[in-house]
Amino acid sequence: MPTWHGQVESTEWLTPALVRVVLGGDGLGGFAMPDATDTYVNVAIPPSGAPYSGAFSPADVKEQHDREHWPVRRRYTVRSWDAATGRLTLDFVVHGDHGVGGPWAGGTRVGDVLVFEGPGSGYRPDPAADWHLLVGDESALPAIAASLEAIPAGTAAVVRLVCDGPEHEIALPCPGDLDLVWLHRTGAEDDVDLLPDAVADLVFPTGRVHAFIHGEADEIRAIRRHLLSDRGLDRATMSCSPYWRRTMTDEAWRAVKRDYVAAMDAEVA
Repeated sequence: MPTWHGQVESTEWLTPALVRVVLGGDGLGGFAMPDATDTYVNVAIPPSGAPYSGAFSPADVKEQHDREHWPVRRRYTVRSWDAATGRLTLDFVVHGDHGVGGPWAGGTRVGDVLVFEGPGSGYRPDPAADWHLLVGDESALPAIAASLEAIPAGTAAVVRLVCDGPEHEIALPCPGDLDLVWLHRTGAEDDVDLLPDAVADLVFPTGRVHAFIHGEADEIRAIRRHLLSDRGLDRATMSCSPYWRRTMTDEAWRAVKRDYVAAMDAEVA
């Protein structure tokens, strides 16, 4: 993937835990988006005290510096790309000082530089589908928001989202017929069941569905199992991925994600 860099032009807190960062500048010259609504970039954030800053080559840094100084890599969904103005918008979930991308976005200032590689993608709502099912949490909001904007007028979009409370909800425009329900965590152990139970309780519209199911690993695994085993969906009609896992740090999750996904895929073929 090619390497790019953008300068922070603005930041905006959309909710108490979601900050929008708009990037621009000459470092985005030639950047282009695929025909997808889950397009992502792989950001490279230098660790504290790194002996480099601004625009850099991640490959060069790995050759020239010890591992402790290598940039931390994270994947973020592109919320939007304005080719006319050359501005790239990314939304970051921020949970205090946990993680890497969130604290960077929460503390970044106009003029700061973000280096990233990409883009990559894999999903766009199928215009031939009879209806769409989109399920997730804050981590999936950028992709779900972009996807809803691509739903054809008159087509049903059933959306179930979980967040920490009403103040964490955002507007989600959609040309289609939107059935949107926000679910609110309470901090109880059964928070993990909110999304799976909501999907299990759905009365599905008639016709062929195209599904986008992304978010916390154990929640997504339960929903995937239900859709394939109980609802009889075809794997080809689903985009399904665990972005993070409850009780695990980003690094711990990255270390086991490949095996977890393999086990999830093998569970219901």
